[in-house]
Amino acid sequence: MRRTALAALLLAGLTGPALAQREPGALTIGIGGAVTSIDPHFYNAAPNNSLAMHIFDRLVERDARAQPYPGLAEGWRTLSETVWEFRLRPGVTWHDGRAFTAEDVAFTIARAPNVPGSPGGFGGFVRAIETVEIVDPLTIRFHTARPHPLLPTELASVAIVSKHAGEGAATEDYNSGKAAIGTGPYRMTAYRPGDRTELARNEAWFRGPEPWARVTYRFIGNDGARTAALLAGDVDIIDQVPSTDLARLRRDGRVTVAEVQGLRLIYLVMDHSRTREVPFVSDNDGKPLPANPFLDLRVRRALSMAINRAALTERVMEGTAQPAGQWLVPGTFGYNPEVTPPAFDPEGAKRLLAEAGYPQGFRMTLHTPNDRYPNDAKAAQAVAQMFTRIGIRTEVEAAPWASFSLRSSRQDYAIRLSGWGSVTGEASYTLVNILSSFDREKRTGASNVGRYSNPELDALTARAAATIDDAQREALLREAVKLAMDDVAIIPMFQLVNTWALRKGLRYEARMDERTTAMAVRPER
Repeated sequence: MRRTALAALLLAGLTGPALAQREPGALTIGIGGAVTSIDPHFYNAAPNNSLAMHIFDRLVERDARAQPYPGLAEGWRTLSETVWEFRLRPGVTWHDGRAFTAEDVAFTIARAPNVPGSPGGFGGFVRAIETVEIVDPLTIRFHTARPHPLLPTELASVAIVSKHAGEGAATEDYNSGKAAIGTGPYRMTAYRPGDRTELARNEAWFRGPEPWARVTYRFIGNDGARTAALLAGDVDIIDQVPSTDLARLRRDGRVTVAEVQGLRLIYLVMDHSRTREVPFVSDNDGKPLPANPFLDLRVRRALSMAINRAALTERVMEGTAQPAGQWLVPGTFGYNPEVTPPAFDPEGAKRLLAEAGYPQGFRMTLHTPNDRYPNDAKAAQAVAQMFTRIGIRTEVEAAPWASFSLRSSRQDYAIRLSGWGSVTGEASYTLVNILSSFDREKRTGASNVGRYSNPELDALTARAAATIDDAQREALLREAVKLAMDDVAIIPMFQLVNTWALRKGLRYEARMDERTTAMAVRPER
């Protein structure tokens, strides 16, 4: 496969001194992560969210540096500690010409946490809202049980859908286009799962029409094929630039590279949903272990200590990532400078395993997607070798993201490689969605696929969310970061640097939240 990809790259490099000129007004984007649905509330995953940004708007938007600014709401304020009022933007229309009103917002808040079959939904972003009050067509109030200063930040993750198109509609109706009626800069014209989505410019978008009349949002999971498509002129821009191609693309006069330190952590998730036998874990003779080894803190610490993060970032990621000991990067709200990447200590890891009752180790399978994150399967193979060296004989099973994500959400795996981007630029996004105990009624832990649960951490997260004073809230968040990492709730490995490559003549505003959008692409003046 590697030789085939290299051959494609060489062939692309011989096509001429400049990339093929594309149809005027058309933009083709090649993405490395598969979109699994057009329904913007189905799955909180970056490829889905990136595509949804073209079709749907939010009350609050986030810029390339994760800072909020007005979207469908032109402003907001607190009327009391538990009441937020949002003033909606006048004159906004849906793609079918009907007016956008507060009724649509109320419908969205009720729908977002209740999408059937969702493998990881949006309930965490609206968990604080107890009641919704429609004051008039352009004014809406959210009532919370306790102070919740993060509400505008959290609502920046919730796409607003139309009530008239969405009432009674299922996810399949969004995928077919029937319910995919948004207010965004583009209209969906076709969706072919696992292949591409076709978009047409919304001439009536409230911010004014975009420069691209047509956009093709194309999934190209293979790294080499994605680079080759750019060099051959088949696409105008690609994301998740393969680390193996990055140096060459930087030297290529036909290509521009855009990059920024990202907010996505690549980490390992262990199963906490079972107390006894765990699938894909056995003793060295192949017999199931009588108890779940991941419930023992010593085992979790041993696994973390066995990982050589410097080697992963230097050799596997080739400098496109930074070793991580927590889910935040320096400068973000709640980052704890006392929580550093764990030291690589294989001998110490062996001692901890022996203390936990596994002096001879055990066997397990590490599951990973093979088309979702840069070098995901390659990183999993390297980690498996590190685990094997401390006595935990580890095999790797890789699968496409579409199937991997569904099985992961059902707790089918013992330990898996995953990724999570803190798109709000602060600590609570991960605390609420990944590390809080899974609770449908409280709408916490929506993406907690390992079912980790720590009541002390839950209480600390709730206290932080209800603390109005920024300094006090950040102190609580830093405490929560340390508590979660001391307990090895997840095993952080590295933070990604986000990269895009695009044909010369275009420029891209690199986003910390790794969203890939046509709205961030502009012709060079």
